[in-house]
Amino acid sequence: MQHLTMNTFHLFTLLSILATSLLSSAAQESLAPVLDIYNNQLRAGTNYYILPVIDGRGGGVTLATTANKTCPLDVIQEPLQSTNGLPLTFLPVNSKKGVVRISTDLNIKFSAAPTCVKSTVWKVAYDESTQNFFVKSEGVEGNPGRETLDNWFKIEEYDGDYKFVFCPTVCNFCKVVCKNVGVLVQDGKRRLVLTDNAPFKIMFIKA
Repeated sequence: MQHLTMNTFHLFTLLSILATSLLSSAAQESLAPVLDIYNNQLRAGTNYYILPVIDGRGGGVTLATTANKTCPLDVIQEPLQSTNGLPLTFLPVNSKKGVVRISTDLNIKFSAAPTCVKSTVWKVAYDESTQNFFVKSEGVEGNPGRETLDNWFKIEEYDGDYKFVFCPTVCNFCKVVCKNVGVLVQDGKRRLVLTDNAPFKIMFIKA
C-alpha cells in the first residue's frame, strides 16, 4: 500500500510538472510575435540590425571601448544615422521556439566582434564611477537561472514600436528591479544603459 502511494505521488508530481510546462508554453504562444520593419516575424538565430525609430539620434548598435579600456566590451549606439552597426541574433529562453515574441526572456548576441571579446552575449554590469547599470558584452548564453540573471532581456511594445527592457523572469525566487534600456551620452559615446526614463525606441531589419 505504501509502495502504491509513493508511485501515485511520483505520478502526480510528474503530471504537475508536465501541466505547468504545457501551460507555460501555451502562454508564450499567446504572446504577440515581434515584427521587423516589413512586418515579418523575427526568427530566433537570424541576423538583424537594431535601428533607432527617431531620425537624427544615431544609428544601429555596436561594440566600442569606453574609459581607458583597449577591448571594445561596451554596447553603444553608432553616432551616425547612416550606420547600421553590427548584426545580432535573438535567442529565446525556450530554444525550441523559432519565433521571437514580446515579453519573453531572451539572450541578445552580436554575430561578429573583435577577437579580444570572449563572448558577444549582452549582459548588464554596474559601473561604480557613474553609478549606472550599462549594457556590455561577455555575457553567458542560455542556462537560465540565478547565476545568469544579468544576461536576459525582453522586447516590449512601446508607442507603436519596440523597446528593450531588463526584467528577467528566469529565476522564480530572485528579486529584480525592472528597467528600460535607454541611451546615455558619455564622453561623446551613446551607451546603452538601464533607466527609468524614456527608452531607446527601436525597430528591426534583417541583415
